[in-house]
Amino acid sequence: MRYAETGFNLEVDLTRGNIERVETDPRDTELYLGGLGTNAKLLWDRVPPEVEAFSPDNLLIFAAGLLCGTPATGCNRTIVSTISPQTKLMAFSMMGGFWAPELKYAGYDKVVLRGKSPDLVYLWINNDKVEIRDASHLRGKGANETAVLIREELNEPKAQVASIGLAGENRVFFASIEQGRSSASRQGLGAVMGDKNLKAIVVRGTRDINVARPEEYMELCNEVLEYIKFRNENPIPGVMPILTGLGSPQEMQVHDEKWHTENFMWGNSRVRRKGFWTDEIERAWTETMESMRTRLISCYNCPMKCGATISPPGSPTYMMKCFSKLTYTMAAMSDLDFGLKIAQRATEYGLDGFSTPQVMAFALELYEDGILTDDDMTGIPSGNDERFFWLLDRIVRREGIGDVLADGTYWAARKIGKGAEAYAHNTIKKHEQLPLKLSMLNPIYFLMYSTGEKINITQIEGQFPQAPWPTREEREEFVKDWIQVPDERFKQYLLDWELRGENSIPYYPTVEMCCDIVDWQERMHYIDDALGMCAGLSSFPLKPPYHIHNYPKFISAGAGIEMDEEKLTQATRRYRTLVRANNIRRGMRRADEKPPENHWKKRFPELEKELLDTYYKFKGWNNDGIPTKETLHELDLDYVAEEFVKRGILTEADESPKEDPGQNESK
Repeated sequence: MRYAETGFNLEVDLTRGNIERVETDPRDTELYLGGLGTNAKLLWDRVPPEVEAFSPDNLLIFAAGLLCGTPATGCNRTIVSTISPQTKLMAFSMMGGFWAPELKYAGYDKVVLRGKSPDLVYLWINNDKVEIRDASHLRGKGANETAVLIREELNEPKAQVASIGLAGENRVFFASIEQGRSSASRQGLGAVMGDKNLKAIVVRGTRDINVARPEEYMELCNEVLEYIKFRNENPIPGVMPILTGLGSPQEMQVHDEKWHTENFMWGNSRVRRKGFWTDEIERAWTETMESMRTRLISCYNCPMKCGATISPPGSPTYMMKCFSKLTYTMAAMSDLDFGLKIAQRATEYGLDGFSTPQVMAFALELYEDGILTDDDMTGIPSGNDERFFWLLDRIVRREGIGDVLADGTYWAARKIGKGAEAYAHNTIKKHEQLPLKLSMLNPIYFLMYSTGEKINITQIEGQFPQAPWPTREEREEFVKDWIQVPDERFKQYLLDWELRGENSIPYYPTVEMCCDIVDWQERMHYIDDALGMCAGLSSFPLKPPYHIHNYPKFISAGAGIEMDEEKLTQATRRYRTLVRANNIRRGMRRADEKPPENHWKKRFPELEKELLDTYYKFKGWNNDGIPTKETLHELDLDYVAEEFVKRGILTEADESPKEDPGQNESK
């Protein structure tokens, strides 16, 4: 018997209309843990680098994490994976809500989609009964509107729906997949879904999930619940209000906008509005949020209320969480009322809340500087807020200049030319980033930005504090009950970390220490993404209930796979390396691993080179960021080494050929 997982994937060929229930190999779960780990293995095996994002041969995988559907609190993530049209690399994004547990209860761990339907369709999964159904009547409908209409059509109010809006149908490179309470939004997953002519996947499941040792498992779950209660009653002192507790950053219930408006660049990520925040603006924004927020909401089996329903006057109610609350507001340099209203329309269209406002601000900056002309922007309104709504509509419909902008700032700049490339500055590996702007280069963040395969800083950072407490006494107090560290040396790292002046480098005692911290934070995120755990209860917050010491117990008692910390670390390292191998095979190299030029006011090229050199060595990669044959052998990834040698990525002597200048931009 398989425990925690069902042991079956649902394979759907949209071209032929073929549906199969396929039993999976339990050995793959032991090696890659499930979720994102086994997604990476499927993409490696079945999507060679010659396959483009908009190819019938590309896979679109919806995976429930290994422990999804079990009583583990907060374990509800759907991990969606494919090849990105924007980065040309392996893309993956996690969404919360109820969809992944429902898939498990229907009897499947993953839905693996290939091919391309000749007509717009949706997939209806009702336990053993699976149908590909006509969706022509849903063309052009909003993502959330689609979910409502499908539930009514099927007379299944409890069905869980993952759907795309008009942006996905029109293959906007930063289109999202919406699921009511959450979305899989980064790197254009919705565009791939739209390219396959798939409007939605609808799931209803009524079966049970077995765990290997139920009594032991429930004791572990109860310990987590008790700890969550303790942490919520004892917030971390000395950190920004939205990060004092657990869960995603508490943007929906805590009013902490000063931090965003004065520590991030906005507009087209160029202007930091120091001094912008005033008591008057604070009162206005608080009143707006309180008037439009109708209630706080949670995801499946979770006591945290990280999201909220938002009801802008004259617009449908929608659900919002975390940082997207302010992205449109600050891109337009407008007020929160505007931000919440345009976010509602963008959600219905099915668009990523980080990329979209930056793309629009990028276009307006080009227009203001004369690179885009009146001929390019025919019909644009004169009002600031109205301009953003106008651009939004044109991007999702790929009309006029919107057809260019729909490919994101990196590709749009190259189509526009005339110096537009200099304005598309806030990307890593062709993907728009959180618009961070700080004075001092932070070595830990440099490494996370540069080397992260997620290409999204909020899915990498985590349990090590973002800044040191001013006094050693405060740091000593913090480490007293810091049980989550994988080794006692991390406590010493924090104790030795002091505030430094503007011109002091490095920020931290040693480069090796930075590598160690980044590796720990990344490891925890990758464990979460295999198990299906919300990062808000594990890898993201300070002192979380799930950590490296109790995770092996959850896997052992839940999935029946005997696990300890060393074995879990090795399994996570294995599949994280496989994710990188997918991208290396697609052309990613060291030349691609650098943060935006102006993320920090002061840059130190020699330190940055040393950081990359040291981190690559720390991870077992060569100087071009390619995992060595020795590392691959140690991780039971010899098949990757063989492929690398065959393709000339590595030689028999385990040396990389001359440095690759980066990915092939003609793809």
